[in-house]
This record gives sequence, structure tokens and C-alpha cells, in this order.
Amino acid sequence: MSKNVETTKSRLAIPSTTGILFTVFVIIFIAANLRAPITSVGPLIGLIREGTGISGTLAGLLTTIPLTAFALISPLAPIIARRIGIERTLFLGMILLTMGILVRYIPTIPGLLLGTSMMGIAIALSNVLLPSLIKRDFPERSGLMTGIFSFMLNLSAALGFGISIPLALKADLGWRGSLVSWAILSVAAIFILLPLLRNKRKPAVSFAGTASLFSAQLWKSSIAWQVTLFMGLQSLLFYVIAAWLPEMLQEQGLSISESGWMLSILQFSAIPSAFVMPILAVRASDQRLLGAIIGLLLLTGFVGLTIGGVGLVLLWMFFLGIGGGSAISLALLLFSLRTRNALQAAELSGMAQSVGYLLSAVGPILFGFIYDLTHQWLIPEIILIAVSVLVVIFGIGAGQQKYVTPDEQVSDNSIT
Repeated sequence: MSKNVETTKSRLAIPSTTGILFTVFVIIFIAANLRAPITSVGPLIGLIREGTGISGTLAGLLTTIPLTAFALISPLAPIIARRIGIERTLFLGMILLTMGILVRYIPTIPGLLLGTSMMGIAIALSNVLLPSLIKRDFPERSGLMTGIFSFMLNLSAALGFGISIPLALKADLGWRGSLVSWAILSVAAIFILLPLLRNKRKPAVSFAGTASLFSAQLWKSSIAWQVTLFMGLQSLLFYVIAAWLPEMLQEQGLSISESGWMLSILQFSAIPSAFVMPILAVRASDQRLLGAIIGLLLLTGFVGLTIGGVGLVLLWMFFLGIGGGSAISLALLLFSLRTRNALQAAELSGMAQSVGYLLSAVGPILFGFIYDLTHQWLIPEIILIAVSVLVVIFGIGAGQQKYVTPDEQVSDNSIT
């Protein structure tokens, strides 16, 4: 009889083909929502300020608020998922994201800021839990699925940069209509998630004590900190580029239009590398060489940007795009490779993204402050070069074939 029970449990634990297909669509549609609602703000800042009369400081908050929410909410995502399950947490996140996008349409400054805060909280939940979902449901295909996840993240960011102005001006939607249009994707993600809510597996709350013990150990793990700093530093570079690269290029002589195109080229060049990198990484015995190569690509791009002039600016954009796309996808994959099960992946993801996005939130403000003091971009560009060197160092460290804990601390089914 016990054998029959065991067989039944085994059958229940194996997802059906339909379930696997829905999970793939969930990853695609949720990832499509995780960058565009944020990156679409940058190109529209001028229109937003003109339409609302907000100061430059308040305008900067529209980018900083989501990153701060990422830092604060990321450690809470695994706790919520242990209580109600990954799928239900993602579902609530997409509902909150949709509400935030709609609230942002309200023609008041508090509505704009509140909607942005709601979006940041919602995106933070999905940022943390999608790598855990991949770890749980695709343990043998983590490279491919992380590649798809990263591909969609970068495509989402690129679309946010690229079509927000055409939607506002050419489609005559205005900046509010341009921002609210992203609700189409979040509503689609809600409907795609519905079949997965039938998942009958219950979150194992009884493992909460063990999970808390692991969480405490995680913050003392050297490999966890190397993954965290790799994640954080590459994220810092991305958001500084997103905020200030056009200004840096304009100082070197490019027009506003040309500098905008360079940012788009950089972002679109990141898309193929974001897909390919995790597939290469899972086939390697370890990821130290890949971590070093990623850092060197970024280093070359920033050195070229600083001393190479605008003659080869397109080449530097390709270096930065390929390096940046590879960096985020490898960072996401490391949450799975350096952990033993879905709970540990969620906890490491929460830790790395909490610290990482805290750095990201400070970065654009700090670089802007330095520019205000010096009235030139040379010192910020030198700092970007130094950060790239650190990416090389922590990329090698995080690429070691080690787990964040030497012994398995919790059951594989402790997060569902």
C-alpha cells in the first residue's frame, strides 16, 4: 500500500505536458512585464514634466522608486511564496502591477507616484520568484529557460525605451496613454497564469523554521555574497547607463537623436547574448571564465567610451550591450546553479536582488550628483571602469562550482 501511495505522489509531482507549456508561457508573459513599465518613463520624462510641472527631483523618483521597492520587497518574496505558493504570489503581483499602471494614469502627482510604487512592489515579487520557478519546474533545462527569461527582460526594456515616444506622439496617446498601454501585457499575464492556479500542491509552512535557519546562514555565505555583488554591480551599470548614457554621448558631440539611437542599439544588442549566455553557462564545468569575459566586455566598452571618442561609439555600444545582456542572464542563472532547490534559489534571489537594486537605486542619483559638482562626465566614466573591474573579480568568484550551503537544509518541496 505504501508503494501505491508513493507512486501516486510521484505522479502528482510530475507536471503534465500542458502544465509545462503553461509554465513556459507564464515565464514569457511575466518577464515581458518586468522592465518596459519602468524603462518607458525615461524617454517620456520631458513630456511628464511639461504636463505635470514636477521638479527634476520628483521626475528622478519615477525611476528611483521602483528600484527602492525592489530592494525592500525582494527579501519578502520567498516568505510570501512559502505561505501561498509561487503561482499565487506571481498572480497577485500581476494584479498589483496592472493596478499600479492604471493608478499612474490618474491626472495627479500623488497618483503618478503611488502607481509607480505599486508597480515596483509587483515587479519585485516576479523578479525574485521566476528564477525559483525555473529551478523547481525546469531543473534540467535551467539554462534554456533562464535564457528565455533574460531574453524577454531585455526585449521588454528595449521596447520600453524604443516605443514610448511613438506611442505618445505618433499614436497620439499622450504620455499618460503611452504609460497605461503596458497594462495590456500585464492583463495577458494574469489570464495566462489562471490555469496554473489550479496547482493543488500546498506550501509547506512547516518548513518555515528550517527556511529561517537557511536564510540566516545565507547572509554569511561567501559564495552568496559574490553572487550578490556580481548581480548588484552589473545592475548598477545598467541603470546608470539607462539614466545617463545619452547625456555622456551628447557631451562628446552626438545629438540628442543620435544619443537616443545609441541607447536603443545598446539595448537591442543585449537581447541575443542574454538568451545564449545561460545555455553556454550550464554546459560549462564552472562559470568563472564566462564571468571574467562578461566583465572584460563591459570594461572594454567603458574604456572605449571614455577615451575612444565618438568615431567608434557604435562598437562600444555593442561591447556594452553584449556584456550587459550576458551579465544579467548569468546573474539570474547563478541563483539556480549555486543552490540546491527552489526555496534556496528564491532566498538567494531575494538577497542578491535586495542588495543589487539598492545599489542600482543609489547609482543614478550619485552619478548625477558627481556631474553636478564637476560639470563633466569624466569622473563618472572612470567610476564605471572601476565597477567593471569589480564585475570581473566577482564574476570569477561567483562562477566557482560551489553551493551557498554545503548541506541540504530543506526539502525540495518546501516552496511550491
